[in-house]
Amino acid sequence: MKQVRIKDIAKLSGFSIGTVDRVLHNRGEVAADTKEKILKIARELDYKPNIVAQALTTKKQYKIAVLIPRADKDNSFWAMHPAGINKALNELRPFKVNVSYYLFELHNEADFLSKAEDLLNDEPEGVILAPILRKESLHICSRLEEKGVPYIFIDSHIENCGNLSFLGENAYKSGRVAASLVDFGVGADNDILVVNIAKDLENTRHLYSRTRGFMNYFGEGGRNKGRKITVEIESSNMDTVRQKLNKVFADYPDIGAILVSSAKTHIVASYLEEKGLKDIILVGYEMTKENLDFLKHGIINFLIGQRPVESSEKALKMMFEHLTTGKTFSKEEFQPVEIINPENADF
Repeated sequence: MKQVRIKDIAKLSGFSIGTVDRVLHNRGEVAADTKEKILKIARELDYKPNIVAQALTTKKQYKIAVLIPRADKDNSFWAMHPAGINKALNELRPFKVNVSYYLFELHNEADFLSKAEDLLNDEPEGVILAPILRKESLHICSRLEEKGVPYIFIDSHIENCGNLSFLGENAYKSGRVAASLVDFGVGADNDILVVNIAKDLENTRHLYSRTRGFMNYFGEGGRNKGRKITVEIESSNMDTVRQKLNKVFADYPDIGAILVSSAKTHIVASYLEEKGLKDIILVGYEMTKENLDFLKHGIINFLIGQRPVESSEKALKMMFEHLTTGKTFSKEEFQPVEIINPENADF
């Protein structure tokens, strides 16, 4: 299909190329009726602006901030997002795109607010953030909206916000996917344990939504009729994990399957290996190196991956396109999840 050009719109509208250019790129004053006629023709022709040409002709530098958790030895998952953003930056190399990272300690509300304040003080033109902590994220979103700064959610989603878009999994439905995997293999009468490694589950939206989806699957049916037990472990410290899980297994000796709602699945896998519990189905999230090691050794049975590299790469490209052309996007762009077992892990 032939690309519609500015001169095509000028020819049909009867106005000069300069006038059409001013309307389409919102530069300078144009009479309201002239603007309306030009935009109507542009819509009818399905005109798409040439982002590359526009961005290359300007000397403007685009300042984008990224607010995400800091990767650590227990949660290397968060190292994947910068990898995706760097992929996008490589493609945008001809343009002046500057990305600054503001990394906070996972589940640390005070550190989140501190890094968010640093971000606001640096006055970025666009923000990409993981709104893991709901209450604190609502605060920064409100501040960004007051300043007129567009923002995109990745990884986690908060409904009814002014975000430009959200890129990531449908956490509720991914919880149901996890439940169906567990239900397929666990005994009909076995108990099922859900482990949330977080200080405040309700404030940690994606974990809360996954857990809710998991529980609702069994509430609406499912083959397994055993008890559904949940435990919140506030720290990934192994002594804390050991103490909590020892008590759970003492109280519920018939546990046949475990869901870990986060990328810290390897911590529970380490506990099962230490205790010699080989017949328990373990399902968790994300293809980190630590998780894959336990998957390949058969201690983790399934991992659900939400493709953070692809989501982060797409988020930066979307923000760049919005800043250069004003384009808007769907409020929610759910990305497909992957189901990984030992047979397909290498692919």
